Amino acid sequence: MARNLGFLVVALLVLASSCDSAIFSPVSESHRSAALELFSPIDGSFGSLEETYEALKTFEVLGIKKKPDIRTSACASVVDTLQSTSSALKDLFHALRVNGILKCDLSNEAFTGIESRLKDSLNAANSLLDFYYSIGGLMLVKDQTSVVHVHLGDADKIFRSIKALSQSDGRWRLSSNNPESSNDAAGIALETLAGVISLASSEIDHSLIATLKNDIAKLFDGIERYDDGTCYFDEKLVDARGHHGPLSASASVVRGVTAFAAVTSESLNLPGEKILGLAKFFLGIGVPGGAKDLYYQILALACLENIRGSVPLILSLPATVLSVTKKDQLKVRLSTVLGSSAPPLSVKLMQIFVSGSKDASIIDQKLKFDPDNSVHVLEKLPPNVNVGNYIFSFEVVFDDPEHKKNYVTGGRTKVPIHFTGIIKIDSAEIAVLDSDLGSIESQKKLELPGENAVALSANHLQKLRLSFQLITPAGQAFKPHQAFLKLRHESGVEHIFVVGNSGKKFEIVLDFLGLVEKFYYLSGRYEIQLTVGDSVMENSFLQPLGHIELDLPDAPEKAARPPPQPVDPYTRYGPKAEITHIFRAPEKRPPRELSLAFLGLVLLPFFGFLAGLVLLRANLKNWPKSTVPATFASLFHLGIAAVLLLYAFFWFKLDLFTTLKVLSILGVFLMFVGHKTLSHLASTSAKLKSA
Repeated sequence: MARNLGFLVVALLVLASSCDSAIFSPVSESHRSAALELFSPIDGSFGSLEETYEALKTFEVLGIKKKPDIRTSACASVVDTLQSTSSALKDLFHALRVNGILKCDLSNEAFTGIESRLKDSLNAANSLLDFYYSIGGLMLVKDQTSVVHVHLGDADKIFRSIKALSQSDGRWRLSSNNPESSNDAAGIALETLAGVISLASSEIDHSLIATLKNDIAKLFDGIERYDDGTCYFDEKLVDARGHHGPLSASASVVRGVTAFAAVTSESLNLPGEKILGLAKFFLGIGVPGGAKDLYYQILALACLENIRGSVPLILSLPATVLSVTKKDQLKVRLSTVLGSSAPPLSVKLMQIFVSGSKDASIIDQKLKFDPDNSVHVLEKLPPNVNVGNYIFSFEVVFDDPEHKKNYVTGGRTKVPIHFTGIIKIDSAEIAVLDSDLGSIESQKKLELPGENAVALSANHLQKLRLSFQLITPAGQAFKPHQAFLKLRHESGVEHIFVVGNSGKKFEIVLDFLGLVEKFYYLSGRYEIQLTVGDSVMENSFLQPLGHIELDLPDAPEKAARPPPQPVDPYTRYGPKAEITHIFRAPEKRPPRELSLAFLGLVLLPFFGFLAGLVLLRANLKNWPKSTVPATFASLFHLGIAAVLLLYAFFWFKLDLFTTLKVLSILGVFLMFVGHKTLSHLASTSAKLKSA
């Protein structure tokens, strides 16, 4: 997810580089809703202790009170991790961070044992992450208990060991065996060194602090910056901790610089415009789509909220689309990145730029502060503001000059503002003109926008003229983005024309003599439709005006034919008309008595067959006595019975093809068993004759 967000951020900044103004808003309810959705426990747990801390810290910074209750499972995991002698250094660190928020039940002996293990790990540390987890863990132990007194007697030595991993450009390596340096590692190193300074039993060598301040200055020299003021630390490194994009790298540096600024009494002289640019970077992302990305963003903003001497103030607008017609007031809000109130200050409107132009109007007008809503209001727009797109340039002035030492505003802030209004449409008319003299044959007034149903007629020697005027609320001529006239033939063929303007008047004249080929010589009724629209025009419209009957000459033999019109998918694939089928009435059945008499006649030959067998004295004397011949004889007679039964099924139920399939199988069976039976009878008869 971090990788995808990194690409998204880069794309966002490339887009931002094409303009010098943008709008940034502090953390809002959208972030809180996203946090509850992204940090959702499964079976009462967030998974690892690292994920648990990220969720709890995000909830804490955002002030979310109705959060999932995972205290029981999380504290059980914390206690098990801290009491286990086989726990990894990283797990100990994250367990202590979770305990710092949840305040789980741990004995003083447990903290004593943890301190001893962390110091042992610190003595054996050979990488930046080992120092980070050890120092960070000791800092957490110091903050969570007053019984254990955590101090570093060899702080200078540890400081120099960590400093040995720094590079000349302000970036750091994760270990001496890894030649790759990164901004992410620089943030980790600064945060670790801040812990070393805090835990030192004696003051750190001043030259080391001065060198580290110089490294921070070099680090900020390599920051990426764009025209809208956005700044970020780029990163393309992939290491054991995963992929580090601009978000994670920038967040790491901000955490490190904030931690270092909090423990040193000296001023870091951080570049205020770059700190503000980092704040704009984190806010410009919006609401990240991943839990870890949201954690990076919120924690970095929390650090910027409390960074000593460089707290950024964000100028935002509750609404950037204002209606001139409704006389909407321009409101400006100043707050910290997390939405806290700014110190007493004034906001001045200094300049107004027309979007797309370098010309500016000098205003220097102070906005009125509304204490109830904590916004600065421009009660009346300057007279030169009309509908359209503008860029307003604001300047922030602190009431107390001392606040300049603690807050940064970035000088003048440019904000794009969109002014809309109702455009007056005047002198709208449509007319048919004679081609030769240009005299008006018929003319109709139009109500735009409104209901119109004009009915005109013309031939190929005449013209159609449509004209109207557009006037802004300030009384100036207005040119919309779209002004189209469409004529649609009854066959479905459409023709669209752009309505041009000359000064205040929009006019289009259609000379039908020159358009007969474009109209494919199609005479008949044409529906007229006018479209006028613009993003700043509140009353944009697309409406029919009526129709015109055109009488055009017959098409020559080689004239172009109208293109085939697309078939409406609904008529092709939509529901078909219901088919109503009337079955013929059943034929009249014969009387029941007649049917029974016919059944008797059908069965009569069967009874005659039985009587014939009796008269002929049929017997079963020749039935085979042996087992095998008797079996074949029985199967032969059962096969004949099966054929007769098949005929009965054919009569009542089966179709001819099914009957023939079954009969073919029975026929093969009867031929086999019948051959065996007749062979036995022939053999028996031959034996009797020879005897």
